Amino acid sequence: MDFMEGVNQTLQVTEFLFLGFSGMPRGRPFLFLLFLAFYLITLAANSMIFILIQLDSRLHNPMYYFLSHLSCLDICYSSVTLPTILVNLLRQQPTISYKDCMAQMFFLMTCAGSEGAMLAVMAYDRYAAICEPLHYSQLMSREVRVPLAMTSWIWGLLNSAIHIVLATYLIFCGANQIHHIFCDIPPLLKIACSDTYVNEVALHTATVFVGLSPFLLIVISYVYILSTILKIRSSTGRRKTFSTCAAHLITVIVYFGMANLNYNRPSAGYSLRVDTLVSTLYCIITPMLNPLIYSLRNKEVKGALQKLLSIQEKEGASPGKE
Repeated sequence: MDFMEGVNQTLQVTEFLFLGFSGMPRGRPFLFLLFLAFYLITLAANSMIFILIQLDSRLHNPMYYFLSHLSCLDICYSSVTLPTILVNLLRQQPTISYKDCMAQMFFLMTCAGSEGAMLAVMAYDRYAAICEPLHYSQLMSREVRVPLAMTSWIWGLLNSAIHIVLATYLIFCGANQIHHIFCDIPPLLKIACSDTYVNEVALHTATVFVGLSPFLLIVISYVYILSTILKIRSSTGRRKTFSTCAAHLITVIVYFGMANLNYNRPSAGYSLRVDTLVSTLYCIITPMLNPLIYSLRNKEVKGALQKLLSIQEKEGASPGKE
């Protein structure tokens, strides 16, 4: 069977039906309001982080440069899935067209792969700052950090492109019910009636290279970081040094923990409700938590926000004084 024949058979399924919220029809209005609040918080918090970094000169350093990219990724990440989920919560039949499903998977996997790589780059930045402070300006110069950030985006893009190309070969034979709340490779492979061996091999390979490799780089970076911190004689110095990477460490634990729950499940699977809960934590909660973690634990970010608010208050009060 050639490529075009496979595509033509696949396109006989013009839309997919999500079953993720099928067991809770009465709770959909509540879920809509809850997810809408999460989405608005995600957009507002990540946009705030990005704007603060651009406006405040104290945040013009490599760590916050990468954080601004992470905020953009979180905005894109949540915007890929949440608007469709919100619309489907208000509809009798929560559906998505075939083309929109492919597009959603493409951008979702791009953001997921890029975010893992970006967190690894941020770990390297912390390693350079703590373990190589005398060479930090060279290791994290503009000529280095810009390509690192761009490579993180490309890393996710290439991974996503491979999976989507392979997905166009899948044949569904009329089966269109997805036991999920958004389009993703694993639930799509379950309903395909064609051979999914190549897709599964690509998925497992991506788990190692796109998921595990950045995580291992982060672990290695923190081994060196902790080794350097333990050599500091002063407990105050150790605590102060560790605090510079505490927010990043928490973000890593949340992101990779949720990703592991979402993709590395038992072969028997969980119940549909548990699957829905795990997917919700992965694609909705995680992008919302990242900016909150950085803003609540970072004095520089809080200082930049207070400075911005004080400037606005002064500008608002100045006409009255005249």
